[in-house]
Amino acid sequence: MMKTATGLDVLVNDPNLQKEFKGNVALLCNNASIDGEYEHAALKFKSLFGPRFVKLFGPQHGFSTDAQDNMIETAHCEHPFFKIPVYSLYSETRVPTDEMLQGIDHFFVDLQDVGCRMYTYIYSLTLLLEKCMDKDIEVIVLDRPNPLNGITLEGNVLEPGFASFIGRHPIPVRHGMTIGEVGLMHQRYWAAKQIPYRVIKMRNWERGMFFEETRLPWLLPSPNLARHESALTFPGTVLFEGTRFSEGRGTTQPLEIVGHPKIEPFGLYEGHLKQALKTTKLKGVAIRPIVFMPTFQKHADTACGGFQIHVTDHTVFQPWRVGQWLMRELYHLMGEDFQWLDPPYEYDYTNVPLDIINGSDKLRHWVAQRESMEMLESFEDYKDYRPRFESIQIY
Repeated sequence: MMKTATGLDVLVNDPNLQKEFKGNVALLCNNASIDGEYEHAALKFKSLFGPRFVKLFGPQHGFSTDAQDNMIETAHCEHPFFKIPVYSLYSETRVPTDEMLQGIDHFFVDLQDVGCRMYTYIYSLTLLLEKCMDKDIEVIVLDRPNPLNGITLEGNVLEPGFASFIGRHPIPVRHGMTIGEVGLMHQRYWAAKQIPYRVIKMRNWERGMFFEETRLPWLLPSPNLARHESALTFPGTVLFEGTRFSEGRGTTQPLEIVGHPKIEPFGLYEGHLKQALKTTKLKGVAIRPIVFMPTFQKHADTACGGFQIHVTDHTVFQPWRVGQWLMRELYHLMGEDFQWLDPPYEYDYTNVPLDIINGSDKLRHWVAQRESMEMLESFEDYKDYRPRFESIQIY
């Protein structure tokens, strides 16, 4: 199988394509924005465009991808090597200002998305598209793989009343799109006015591919997704951000493990979870009782009992369903020791954080009322989404 060439690789290796961009250039990127030779996109842009490369932008977690967690903002600065401004789109604003966009003709976006609705990079893109509606700026996405594949859909579609910076649009949890395709869907179905927008497509990527099949290196797209295996479990473990449970931040396997100081993991596993998992239709997964100690964030320096989610077959693994199931079981097993997180969460100071993460309050009630897995499946309604999804596919 041939190695996938990202949109950045395609641009770097096509002199004729490079000549199409004649004005000043800006780049939204981060730590994972590298080409096939492990060279950072910003270095390539400096080489390709010289003094026309005028501005850098960073998404949540920063240009350097070193800022932790939600609502941990990064500052604007001048880059000490490139000698150009680096603007943070996770600062006092998530939308680029008029001043930030001044003097830009071509705005490139090179970000590794993880294929999950609760990941903010696709919203940095759509907010940029909306801001550029009345400006003479072309937005270009250098496309990258959806690490969860471009076929499988999973999870509920976001309800409009629960829109936030971790869920702006009516898409499922596993949305099946590349970041470039998200921009295409935005322009076709959500934008009040279309702008000059294009996607520089990958080569040698097929919709059925998981990340390891691309033969590309995994560089952490955010501080707590250091392994591509973490992207597989993320759609389920991210749900625990809306609880007092640790989702493993402050450990070496964040977003693959969940736990709490009041859990005795072997007792819960042998006494209930082991058999309860067998009674579900969930496949491709094993859970293992563990003890871990976060060094920061929730329950820092406190031993937590919990569980690691192991993906035994990623082709049938359903992380969102596994996460909802595990949350339902732990909610009822732990009683008063299970608590929802209180606001604020992702700049929403009113709504229950779990509802913001879920894009609905139905799932919190599903957990509390111990409803069936059949009801959970009924929340996955794609009759409106699927035709749109199929209409924007470019691979």
